[in-house]
Order: sequence, then structure tokens, then C-alpha cells
Amino acid sequence: MPHRDLQARIDASFAQQGLMRVIEARIAEVSPGRCVIEAPFRKTMTQQHGFLHAGVLTTLADNACGYATLSLLPPGQEVLTAELKVNFLRPARGVLAIARAEVLKLGRTLTVARAEVWMRAEDGSESLCAAMQATLVPSLTA
Repeated sequence: MPHRDLQARIDASFAQQGLMRVIEARIAEVSPGRCVIEAPFRKTMTQQHGFLHAGVLTTLADNACGYATLSLLPPGQEVLTAELKVNFLRPARGVLAIARAEVLKLGRTLTVARAEVWMRAEDGSESLCAAMQATLVPSLTA
């Protein structure tokens, strides 16, 4: 599938996710087997200590894994997460959350992908805040 068609397919799917609009996330990059999603730090998405909420980090990583996987599937197929494991490595503070995902193994029934969520500081430096491994399954479109 040419890269332009892949980008259009991913963008169309992503646009249908209401939660991604709420957290102001955007796809920064997509290529076969890889996806990067970014979201700005907002006080409305923090937990009680002022760090970006673990739910937001998990959502970004899960979506990045999903779109990395979808980028390898033929048109007419979708993908669902069957299982995920997240490790939170340090408090998420900064100005931008960046989830970078890649497919580790594409299978007919199970795919394994991983993502890292980094927080970018105002000075441009980045800190690794979360790591995810996910198992995904292909599904037919509704």
C-alpha cells in the first residue's frame, strides 16, 4: 500500500476517535509497522499530584500500538487490543507526551507491539515515562 494511502486510512480512523480529540492528540508519524502520537500537557488531564494522568499515557501508548498494527493490515481489517501491560517509570511532567510504537511480531491472529511514552520538557529534552507491550487482534470492519 503506498504511503499516501496508508496515511489517509490511518487519519480517517483516527478522526473517528472522540477521546483523541478530547486530549488533543495527533498522529505525528505513521509508516508500516510504526506510529507516533503526540498530545500536549494540559492541567485538565493531570492526576492529584499534577502529573499527566496514567490513563492518558496508557491511551496514547495503546493507540500508537493499534495504529502501528493497523498500518500492516489490509484495507477492510481493523484491530483491537486484547491485552496490554504498562510500566510507569517516572512522573509524567513536561509540555508534550509522545507515544512511539512499533510492531514486534505480526501474526494472523495475534500481533505483539510495544510503545514508549516520553515527555518532552520546555528545553526539548525528553524523559521516558511509560513502556507498554500489547497483544492485538485483527477484526473485520463493522
